[in-house]
Amino acid sequence: MKASFFSDNRRRLTEKLNGGVIVLSAYAQMQRGNDMAFTFEQEANFWWLTGVDYPNWWLIMDGARGKSWLVAPQISASHEIFDGSLSADRAQEISGVHGILSYDEAHDMLRDLAKKHSVVYALGEQPHAEYLDFTLNPAIKSVRDYVARTFTTVQDCRRELAELRAIKQPDEIVAMKAAIAVTIDAFEIVKKKLDTCNYEYEVEAEFNYYFRTHAADGHAYDPIVAGGKNACTLHYIANSDKLKKRQLLLMDIGARSGGYAADITRTYAYGEPTKRQIDIHTAVQTAQQAIINLIQPNITVEQYQQDVDKIMIEALLQVGLMSSRDDLDSYHKYFPHAISHGLGVDVHDSLGSPKYLQPGMVLTVEPGIYIPEECIGVRIEDDILVTASGNVNMSKRLSTDL
Repeated sequence: MKASFFSDNRRRLTEKLNGGVIVLSAYAQMQRGNDMAFTFEQEANFWWLTGVDYPNWWLIMDGARGKSWLVAPQISASHEIFDGSLSADRAQEISGVHGILSYDEAHDMLRDLAKKHSVVYALGEQPHAEYLDFTLNPAIKSVRDYVARTFTTVQDCRRELAELRAIKQPDEIVAMKAAIAVTIDAFEIVKKKLDTCNYEYEVEAEFNYYFRTHAADGHAYDPIVAGGKNACTLHYIANSDKLKKRQLLLMDIGARSGGYAADITRTYAYGEPTKRQIDIHTAVQTAQQAIINLIQPNITVEQYQQDVDKIMIEALLQVGLMSSRDDLDSYHKYFPHAISHGLGVDVHDSLGSPKYLQPGMVLTVEPGIYIPEECIGVRIEDDILVTASGNVNMSKRLSTDL
């Protein structure tokens, strides 16, 4: 992405907030082992506004003056030698900000801005944080707490950012199509090689090799390669079991390219499939196409979900997993997850809690049927762009056949 992309995103955000002061933070580096950090992945809002993919930077935006600055972290000499850093010149070139500040200069600027502005915008609490089973990155709260000591009022701008990011710009669609294309190519190669693989990790390794040798930035998320019953664990990422003939193999994998994610799932037969496996896969395949056909601009999210439920209930009735249309316990047992999520910089991009689907939104369609007692799990997932006249399945080139 060019610097103009990030500059324009900052302009659009300040317009949506009617000016004011905005202070956001990059993520902090997180500890992996005794003296090692995990591979860094940037906070999506910060990247969307700056293009900076390094930890511990800040962004200050003064909407009244239409100016923005990046705040560089203090890097020790030993850190510079071992891990490198982003230079001020390069940060300014990537982001298009008006200048680079030290932490001390940033503190002085914020104190001056607080004399003219009582309100500052920052990222609020992570939505649904109480349901997450991991520790949140501390950088966002740290910056929010800091500005709360300087300004009278801190307002959350997470929703405004989500609403802006939900409608993809042409450059973003180009990047997403690139990520999807390399993912499709990898799937097609892996399917041809599937019979030569003996373990889930060998399949994963084929994707790893293809992504890294074909200009992708790697995986957009931890890949899922799940044979047999493992596919009934929705976020199975061990990818370590031996593959068994006459079982299905579910692969949920997406490359990242140009900062944007693909998210595709296919379920393939490993060896000759049984009639039951074919029936389950056919039911999911048919349901997915019917659900994709629902997507159009101005359909309400509520109506979309109601129509999805009808389609999935019919699919489960067809394969004998529901006793009646009112058997909702079985419905949620065999189809336990949401049908769609937003896709973009984050693999689970927020759509900003919209009432209607709108042109420019990108969302997944991923029906599945999971039967642990039969060691069968099937999911098929594609990446769908909402258009002015309907939708485009951006991953349609990849066959959904078993």
